[in-house]
Amino acid sequence: MIEELTGLLGKDHVLTGDDAGNWGQDWSGAPQGQPLAVLRPGTTEEVSEVLRLANAHLAPVVPVSGNTGLTGGTRAEGALLLSLDRFHRIREIRPDARIAVVEAGVVLAALHDATEDHGLIFPLTFGARGSAMVGGFLSTNAGGSNVLRYGNARNLCLGLEVVLPDGEVMNLMSELHKDNSGFDLRDLMIGAEGTLGIITAAVLKLHPKPAAHATAMVAAPSVSEALSLLNELQQDTGGAVDAFEYMPRSYIEAYLERFPDARPPFEAPHEVNILVEIGALSARDAQPGPDGAIPVTRRLEEILGEFFEAGKVIDAVVARSEAERREMWARREAAAEVSRLHDPVVDNDIAVPPDRMQALLDRIAVRCDSLDPGLRSISVAHLGDGNLHFAGWPETRDPEVHAAIRTAVEAETIALGGSFSAEHGIGLAKKGAMARHKDRTALRTMRKIKRALDPNGILNPGKVLPED
Repeated sequence: MIEELTGLLGKDHVLTGDDAGNWGQDWSGAPQGQPLAVLRPGTTEEVSEVLRLANAHLAPVVPVSGNTGLTGGTRAEGALLLSLDRFHRIREIRPDARIAVVEAGVVLAALHDATEDHGLIFPLTFGARGSAMVGGFLSTNAGGSNVLRYGNARNLCLGLEVVLPDGEVMNLMSELHKDNSGFDLRDLMIGAEGTLGIITAAVLKLHPKPAAHATAMVAAPSVSEALSLLNELQQDTGGAVDAFEYMPRSYIEAYLERFPDARPPFEAPHEVNILVEIGALSARDAQPGPDGAIPVTRRLEEILGEFFEAGKVIDAVVARSEAERREMWARREAAAEVSRLHDPVVDNDIAVPPDRMQALLDRIAVRCDSLDPGLRSISVAHLGDGNLHFAGWPETRDPEVHAAIRTAVEAETIALGGSFSAEHGIGLAKKGAMARHKDRTALRTMRKIKRALDPNGILNPGKVLPED
């Protein structure tokens, strides 16, 4: 089979042995198993032939893009690891239609740069944007900091090209906002983590680039009071709040430990720290006035002042320059790097309705204190959409206690009407949670779909779905 694959792709694009060694770990350096071979096809037709050949040999195939996942979704011990890194063309940007036609190996940051030249943005953004690729963020239905305004990856995709497990190519490259022609197979593939097909290209939605940003760090008396500020800002700006990010005092302290030369957000520490950003599209909100003040920034200051007078805001610092704005964002985007300061880390990617976030934090604190009183929390949250990235450094090194903490956090989340998986996907890490919490009928339906599309079970086997 390897000889046949080499004949198909060329010897430079079939890596085995030591040449495949670097692919046997994830972004953090954690081992992911030694793949049988790393395949680097360059065309959709080559992906199709690879899957036809793999099916004939009943060989497992694991797709990988930027390899920045956090759930073991690209573990490929003894499998063919199919990399999309040669699919790096931005085929077309159509400003009038506000779409980009891209291949699956395009790096998110490159897409950001390309759209900016047209006065547009692809608004999906997160810390790994310098390495994450289109195929990966669609396959995990990634979220990030701008979900509040623009939605997840699924909301930003119009069409897909997908190679099915048997090698058939499914052309769903619609550029339409309205297309009610049968089952929505596009959404079936988005978030499926490469278990149903391999995404090779996509049609993505673009948005106008904000003409100005108003960005601030805000200290609130509680998470619930912070949400009242968010609602007021949304009402006042017509839904122009791009991001509303929660960083507790414990995280800020960990950030300053990791980056000792960084400045704290305020002169005095506060328990609830919020990064808020508003994106202004119209000239009336973005054009500086005679005094040099930008209207959207002035309005943010006015609202913050009103909340301060009412005791609903304790402190606030508004960015006065792009450098100050970037400094504020650097605190939030360093979360993954901060978490690696100490080992081990226990974490969960969970979501609840935003108005239940305070209750979730309180309940998690009680459960963690009962299991490991010395656990040091470094959680952060996309507060505007209710997504908590629970993380902490446990005092104990007992893996059973770590597992108990994760299970307890899941249970408290479900009890509040939440989800045990918000935006990182399932992979291997959350299969246990799927078995514990996912609706039984939903699981049976997913298994039926998997068997129908991939009867030989070759595509990313063992991921997402718990065993029957």
